[in-house]
Amino acid sequence: MTFPLSPDFARLVPAGDTHERSVCAHCGFVNYRNPRVVAGSVVRHRGSYLLCRRAIEPRRGFWTIPAGYLEMHETPEDGARREAREEANAELEFHGLLAVYTVPRLSQVQLIYRATLAGGEHSPGEESLETGLFAFSEIPWSDLAFPTVHWALRHDLAAAKGDGAPPFGNIGGESTDLAG
Repeated sequence: MTFPLSPDFARLVPAGDTHERSVCAHCGFVNYRNPRVVAGSVVRHRGSYLLCRRAIEPRRGFWTIPAGYLEMHETPEDGARREAREEANAELEFHGLLAVYTVPRLSQVQLIYRATLAGGEHSPGEESLETGLFAFSEIPWSDLAFPTVHWALRHDLAAAKGDGAPPFGNIGGESTDLAG
């Protein structure tokens, strides 16, 4: 009886590559580790923004836009739609890509869409303590969960005013530390 070989990974730079990677000594398989993709939306309804108070870490109790990690075999739009359902029991109508943010420290790429709340219905999902609609001047800025949430809300307002065209990127070319 024969048994398949167990992987035997070593860290090395594969031929033709520039980065050290985990490579199987038996078959040459390269175990690539790539950035994680976040999909989300800045959601408007009748001049207000939909925000969700996080029920999970990191940043439990802070406000955010509906967003989360993309699942395998899911488009970014479908991921943003799913996250809005999971976090706010909300159905969305999309109006284009708002921004692409990068968070190198966390190996994240964030794709944020502009959307409106279809039907106006929202309520807390499993990952939210509460949801709310806020006029721009009423957004709890000091209680927003992450820098990219600040950026996305400001970029949406800029796009609405015609002050720049989406997709936007990191503010001032900055990298961000999502720890707060």
